Amino acid sequence: MTTTATIELAGLDGGHHTLTSEQLEDLDSRVQGRLLVAGDQGWNDAVAIWNGMAARLPALVLQPASAHDVAAAVGFARDHGLLLSTKGGGHNIAGTAIAEGGLTLDLSCLREIAVDPDAKLAHVGSGCLLGEVDQATQAHGLATVLGFVSETGVAGLTLGGGFGYLARRFGWTVDNLAEVEVVTADGQLRTASRDQHPELFWALRGGGGNFGVVTRFSFRLHEVGPTITGGLIVWSAERAEEVLAAYRDLTDSAPRELTAAAIVRLAPPARSCPRSGTASPSPGSRCATAARTPRPTLPQFARSGTRSWTWSPPSRMPPCSRC
Repeated sequence: MTTTATIELAGLDGGHHTLTSEQLEDLDSRVQGRLLVAGDQGWNDAVAIWNGMAARLPALVLQPASAHDVAAAVGFARDHGLLLSTKGGGHNIAGTAIAEGGLTLDLSCLREIAVDPDAKLAHVGSGCLLGEVDQATQAHGLATVLGFVSETGVAGLTLGGGFGYLARRFGWTVDNLAEVEVVTADGQLRTASRDQHPELFWALRGGGGNFGVVTRFSFRLHEVGPTITGGLIVWSAERAEEVLAAYRDLTDSAPRELTAAAIVRLAPPARSCPRSGTASPSPGSRCATAARTPRPTLPQFARSGTRSWTWSPPSRMPPCSRC
């Protein structure tokens, strides 16, 4: 961290609190991860989020290297009355990842993934992205319920419920959550599950927010892949009524292995869309099946635009050089 005499941070009381260099050095001495202020190397990446409409800047960032670091930061923020936020993967549709003028925990260094194929469990650090989890679990022919976009963070998706291609067959992401490791507001590291701290576990699976900072998720895994059938079908806007009626009939009778989503939007300038349809309202359907057979029997509506995909791992993000 760049040496600074004092720094002002937003407080929980709506005011500002001045931290001295000695207090900052005290926090720095308690943690192994990096403490950053504006201008430090890595600052821009640490505060960047996908949702530009909610872009804000904190006054101070800590990149925890462990759950112990998270506990130390939570205790420090509590003792000094600081506004605290947590950034997982940085997708942040809700706009709460960055504490404006406060202290932000950037969890991007908590990226460890351990897969137990015999127990069918994956233990996932809260800074991981969905594609990284798929890469680790598909090495064993297994998967858990995650979202649609591989660059979304695991933490925000899970604590928000989590819906994706496998949800129709296996439930929501939180339905497949076996256990969490979490630092609560008192700075204590706890394990929450159906058997340990069950009320906290319930709260973290949809009870709201601000119950703690999750540092590890343990997910139940299912036999899925590496071959799936899926695809995207796009029609012109004039056929919207017909297409949505067909989609309604499809979802009413489709097997649980098939997930289909209907979308009505302006057609993007993509190779899959004809130039004449670009920027025009277009209904579309995205379909995928998690059946174990290479080509399951699908309704004609879904079959017309699908193909078999053999799963291949995405390019793995480079190791976190900051940790």
